[in-house]
Amino acid sequence: MTTVLDLFRLDGRVAVVTGASSGLGAGFAIALAEAGADVVLGARRAEGLAETAVAVEKLGRQCVTVPTDVTSPEQCTALVERAVESLGRVDVLVNNAGVSAVVPALREDPDTFRSVVDVNLMGAYWMSQACARVMAPGSAIVNVASVLGLVASSLPQAAYSASKAGLLGLTRDLSQQWAGRRGIRVNAIAPGFVATDMIAEMSEENLGTFLAHSPLGRLGTQRELDAALLFLASPASGYVTGTTLAVDGGMSGH
Repeated sequence: MTTVLDLFRLDGRVAVVTGASSGLGAGFAIALAEAGADVVLGARRAEGLAETAVAVEKLGRQCVTVPTDVTSPEQCTALVERAVESLGRVDVLVNNAGVSAVVPALREDPDTFRSVVDVNLMGAYWMSQACARVMAPGSAIVNVASVLGLVASSLPQAAYSASKAGLLGLTRDLSQQWAGRRGIRVNAIAPGFVATDMIAEMSEENLGTFLAHSPLGRLGTQRELDAALLFLASPASGYVTGTTLAVDGGMSGH
């Protein structure tokens, strides 16, 4: 008999995670492996990928690393081809690769703005295209957006906020295009401020400003994001597509 916890298992499935060399992406890869998935890791920093791979393999799962710049459609396709060649299939895609820039709008140069959108939005699109071509019905794509795609930032982050809001629109559109014959679910998570290395580098003043807008009044944890991701990546969310799950301490509803 299948229990409700069995619905969160990913045994026999293959998950692709971008931005998996550190931070949330590395944590997501480990969580997917804990749920039973073999994992394919993509990121620009090969040394970080190797560290994540060790953690995945310690859980008894297979792991393939492919240095990838998601702004290149060709490299995205190559990553997916390597996944199929090595592990036979792709069932889950986690579009986690992302960059940020804190620059006042009147001082932001075109190259900076374009580079953020290129990774955060266009990179997710190229990866989704590449994976959707090989995914079987029942597969899932999870886009890692941000609470700043839902609410205004207290810091000047126009490129980042715009890219993450765009990612939510992309999620809705692809969920409609691929739900029918392809049977691919596409959802997003919108993390708030989570205890990662990036947050650790933030000034106490800026961090305090962010937390003042959080009803729960604290940072989120990797494990809390892992649980939300696993829900959307697994059969537990089999009747969910086109939605954004805010994991933000209440910021977006405040």
